[in-house]
Amino acid sequence: MFAGALTALVTPFRDDRIDEKALRALVSDQIDHGIDGLVPSGTTGESASLSAEEYAQLLRIVIDEARGRVPVIAGAGAASTAHSIELCKVAQKLKADGVLIVVPYYYKPSQEGLYAHYAAVAKATALPIVLYNIPGRCGVDLSMPTLARIADLPSVVAIKEATGNVLRSSEIAARFGDRFTILSGDDALTLAIMAVGGHGVISVASNVAPGEVSKQVDLFRAGDLAGARAQHQRLLPLYEALFVESNPGPVKAALAMRSAIKAEIRLPFVLPTEASEQRIRSALAATGLL
Repeated sequence: MFAGALTALVTPFRDDRIDEKALRALVSDQIDHGIDGLVPSGTTGESASLSAEEYAQLLRIVIDEARGRVPVIAGAGAASTAHSIELCKVAQKLKADGVLIVVPYYYKPSQEGLYAHYAAVAKATALPIVLYNIPGRCGVDLSMPTLARIADLPSVVAIKEATGNVLRSSEIAARFGDRFTILSGDDALTLAIMAVGGHGVISVASNVAPGEVSKQVDLFRAGDLAGARAQHQRLLPLYEALFVESNPGPVKAALAMRSAIKAEIRLPFVLPTEASEQRIRSALAATGLL
């Protein structure tokens, strides 16, 4: 259902408010350059810093500007199950095409708690669910036995795999086949994950390079492995530069360098240091994006 190159969309701010003009321009640019889907209000979108009103505003703008041209998967994960369900209800009301539900962070629930969390969310929404496993940020890993139980929930259709372990993606593909869509959660691992059975990426880099990231995925899906590998190698310095500091600081700096958004981010995130900015600028220049 959700495959190809999808963008983990940044949330542009101006004077501590959502910058609607910049956001609409960003959405249109993404679609014009071949992106297969948009994922607002994830980690890259600074979801935890958005008020309830801002969350609804963000989704409303993205869905309106997308105009059904690509699916919009709303980030609706939260530390508590009740909060995640509330976000799902907003996303469903605004006619999002799906929801991205990150493993609950901070609490470090047991595997039984993880299953109960996803079962409750699935019961509360009619939207297709994309799981999001990122132990480095959440402090807990969604194990394979628990994933197998969750995958039996009819509305769970995909997983954003950000363990940093390609073997995990290989295991998921071997166990579930085409029943379960695997999307890379790490730009630098997209090619490797697709090689073992993945179906695309939810990308940070595509915020600044939508056409280039789409090309890499499209080349692989078309069977041009040499072309996909060459594109991966060309983009690798950018992938690395955009994670020189905590995401989304570097990607917001990169977009500001291209005059796409104002260089503004909410605490506790901060914009990159001068040294990191130089590395980002060099990577953009090297890939012809600056």
